[in-house]
Amino acid sequence: MAKEAKTNAMRMLDVQKVKYETITYDCGEFVDGIHCADLTGVPHEQSFKTLVMEGKSGGYYVFVVPIEKEVDRKAAAKAVGEKTVDMIHVKDIQKITGYIRGGCSPIGMKKPYTTVFDASAGDFQEIYVSGGRIGLTLKVPVEDLLKATKGRLEKITME
Repeated sequence: MAKEAKTNAMRMLDVQKVKYETITYDCGEFVDGIHCADLTGVPHEQSFKTLVMEGKSGGYYVFVVPIEKEVDRKAAAKAVGEKTVDMIHVKDIQKITGYIRGGCSPIGMKKPYTTVFDASAGDFQEIYVSGGRIGLTLKVPVEDLLKATKGRLEKITME
């Protein structure tokens, strides 16, 4: 049996001795988080998507929010001390993060960016995030994710 190719996200978790589960699914191209959750059978409320935004200052920030919710840009900006934040352009995702659209993990990006998880992640022991490539989801304990990303919990989604 062929050994699974590790992503940066998996290598980072391995280095930090974090236990995680991998869930793979067949998907030839980008699909949204809801579709991924449906393909893998994981609960929607525990599935989170990774959004990368640029602040007015020019800095980049990572926001991790439930797949069925939208980021509240005002709350997100306030959480990182910016006046405003806007989504980066799709064509810039790989250049900034090292990941491609649909496979962007909050763990193991090219550079360490300020990372904020929606407060709702704290309602769970473990959540599901992208594993760093299309077709790979990781189930990771929330506390370990926060440590691995130097992230924190804040209310950053719209009602």
